[in-house]
Amino acid sequence: MSINYKNIFLFSLVLFLFSTQTFALGERVAKLADNVGKKVGLGMTAAEINRDADAALAKLLKTTPAAAELAKKAKAILVFPKILKAGLMVGGQHGEGALKKNGKTIAYYSTFAGSYGLQAGAQSFSFTMFFMDDEALKYLNSSDGWEVGVGPSIVIVDDGMAKSMTSMSMKESVYVFSFGQGGLMAGAGIQGSKITKINPQK
Repeated sequence: MSINYKNIFLFSLVLFLFSTQTFALGERVAKLADNVGKKVGLGMTAAEINRDADAALAKLLKTTPAAAELAKKAKAILVFPKILKAGLMVGGQHGEGALKKNGKTIAYYSTFAGSYGLQAGAQSFSFTMFFMDDEALKYLNSSDGWEVGVGPSIVIVDDGMAKSMTSMSMKESVYVFSFGQGGLMAGAGIQGSKITKINPQK
């Protein structure tokens, strides 16, 4: 049986274009939800973000010794207490968080991301970013929408890594912990998330 390479090429091209457009659509959906939520007042207030961020950070530090060790040396800690992720083929995720320095909130941020592929349903999770040097923190503050994975070196800490980390091995610029009700999660789609500074209502 002969193989029609032309048809295989055209089919592959269609799949590539579809996936590219779907990913772009996912990003637009997530960004639109982010913008609409802010305009109609669906976003969390500063007090609500602080309350939930403090609770999420306290839980992480209590259950994860590696995070507690990082907190002692971090220049600042960005906490997103609840990231909501939902989709059916095309998906999006969004959340709001607080940047903590010396135990006090110094700024607020939102995060969103689009996605595509075999996905259906919804989930929520938290993630916390430990900024270990001034350059990484400066990059966050100077970026007009920072895409995680571009810029400062980032390590996403899973359960196995958290158990083996020592103060001697903590040499990267940013450490990220994704966690939910069941403990640490393997990334939870953090790469590609865009983080933008916001000014929530008090």
